[in-house]
Amino acid sequence: MRTASTGQHSHERTDRDPRPSGGATPLRALGEVPWRDIRDSTGSAAAIPLLLNTVAWGGPDAAGRALDELRDRICQYGFVVEQATAATVPFLWELAQLPEVTCRPRIIQLLKNIADARQWEHTATAYPKLLNHRENHVVWERAARRAVHARRDVLGRLMAEEDAEVVGACAELARSLGE
Repeated sequence: MRTASTGQHSHERTDRDPRPSGGATPLRALGEVPWRDIRDSTGSAAAIPLLLNTVAWGGPDAAGRALDELRDRICQYGFVVEQATAATVPFLWELAQLPEVTCRPRIIQLLKNIADARQWEHTATAYPKLLNHRENHVVWERAARRAVHARRDVLGRLMAEEDAEVVGACAELARSLGE
């Protein structure tokens, strides 16, 4: 089915090869996560797969905007995680390893923010009743941190790259993870 032109000029790159390097298909497991059933900062996390795909395949501007929105949804203000954060982390690690992804240092910084997140845990020490809520944010926060730690073996490969920004972001993340 063909669609009519909107008459607007696209500012996105069209010269990108949509196929990943190395033969593997990134983000293949996105459909295995029940995004509609889990929450991000806006409500349903159903938009996360589209945002991750845009980060993966969009030009620099589109990928950057998608990553900003994704960050607001899963690690608001750089330290408030959500239920969908832990489910998103493996995909962030996957994207951080793809040389064609244009915002890898920022993805690694987001992983660092998630690894450092302790907002709900600190709040629960002052207000223990928070742990009794149906939506237990402390559990979400701990699960998100565990998800970042679970893939820390990737850091060695990333730190061996020639991209100084990627290496610098990885060094910061490694310090946060106690590596």
